[in-house]
Amino acid sequence: MGQQETGYEYHRYKRLLAEAVDEGKRLELIDLLIREKARDKLEAQRTSDRVAATAQTVARLLGTPRQRDNR
Repeated sequence: MGQQETGYEYHRYKRLLAEAVDEGKRLELIDLLIREKARDKLEAQRTSDRVAATAQTVARLLGTPRQRDNR
């Protein structure tokens, strides 16, 4: 479990949780989540996704300059 990777990896953490069948493994998983700052990374990813979705919506509503000129 000591492997450190960048970004929030939901599937990886879910797999590690399923493998944490004893107290030692659960404590190891908690330590890993703390070291990798999993909550902070998840929140950053969610924020990034929201910003991207908002930008796409605005772009779709405004259209490109050519589309607006042809109306």
